[in-house]
Amino acid sequence: MFRDRAGGKWILGSREEEKLARDVYATLHSKWGLRVFGNISQGEDRHFSAIKVLLDRYDLPDPAANNPVGVFQNAGLQTLYGDLIKQGERSLKSAMRVGAIIEDLDIRDLEKAAEATDNSDLKLACSYKWGTTILHRE
Repeated sequence: MFRDRAGGKWILGSREEEKLARDVYATLHSKWGLRVFGNISQGEDRHFSAIKVLLDRYDLPDPAANNPVGVFQNAGLQTLYGDLIKQGERSLKSAMRVGAIIEDLDIRDLEKAAEATDNSDLKLACSYKWGTTILHRE
C-alpha cells in the first residue's frame, strides 16, 4: 500500500486524468481526422499505461478499470469530458483550444504533485509526463 496519502491520491487521479486526455484526443481525432490528435491520444495512452504500473506497484484500485471512452468515476472529470467534447466539436480551432486546455491542466497538476511528494516513483512519473506534456503543447 502507498504510504504517502497525497501521492496515492495523485496516482488515482492521474489515472483518470490520463484517460480523459486520451479519450478527448481520440474523439477529436475521429471528428476532425487531424493526425496530431491521433498521435497525442497514443501518447496519452502510454501515460495511462505507465500510471497503471504505479497502481499495481502500490496495490491501489484502478478507478478507470473497464470504463469505456468518455466514462469516469470522478464526477468532475465526467463533466469536464462532456464540456471539452462539446467545445472541441464546434470547430477545428475550438478543438485545438481544447488540446491546450488539457495540456495546461496537466502541467498544473504535475507541478502540484512534484512539490507534494518525496516518492522517487512519483517524481520520475512527473518528470516524464512533464517532458511529454510540453511536447504536446508545441
